[in-house]
Amino acid sequence: YRSAFPGIGTELYQVRQYEPGDDVRRIEWNVTARTGRPHVRVELAERVLVTWLVLDASASMAFGTAERRKADVSEGVALAIGYAATRRGNRLGLVTFGADEPRLRRPRQGRVALLDTLQALRVAPSGNQSLAHALELVDKAAMQRALVVVVSDFRGPRDWRLPLLRVAGRHPTLAIEVRDPREQELADVGELRLVDPETGRQLRVD
Repeated sequence: YRSAFPGIGTELYQVRQYEPGDDVRRIEWNVTARTGRPHVRVELAERVLVTWLVLDASASMAFGTAERRKADVSEGVALAIGYAATRRGNRLGLVTFGADEPRLRRPRQGRVALLDTLQALRVAPSGNQSLAHALELVDKAAMQRALVVVVSDFRGPRDWRLPLLRVAGRHPTLAIEVRDPREQELADVGELRLVDPETGRQLRVD
């Protein structure tokens, strides 16, 4: 079907039978009258969901003192999101940031999108590229309404706050913080020399 209502233009939509919980304002009265059963309009944007995955591949993600590194945890999260985001014709876009400039892969469907995600996860965490730059890239690339999922430890400069607010103002946004137990509480082992893996800065701590 094509919309015939003034101001809506020629946006494609689909009609399906009404289900409990559907918005009654979307009832398609012509089809309802013809079939004798209530039907609702489903716009294309509701049928094809675009998900943008913003994945932290900076050096701090290589840290890990428990059973796995933070990068291993983020890999599991990314694969789970990728699998869910590419089902039923939905599309997945990917932005990774780390040692190099943020890398963007345009939204794709199915197996191709999952393979792109797997390839990005094979890159060893390194560098200190900022989350802010990656979010600005997503803000420019995501032209239509999409789900944005950020997987990061959110370490380093807090310059990502405003770009994250801008993205969240346009798209449903989910932020997943990856932590390690030793980042929350140090063991009582006396004097330590700590090194920031992204900047090389050293700090002596009791």
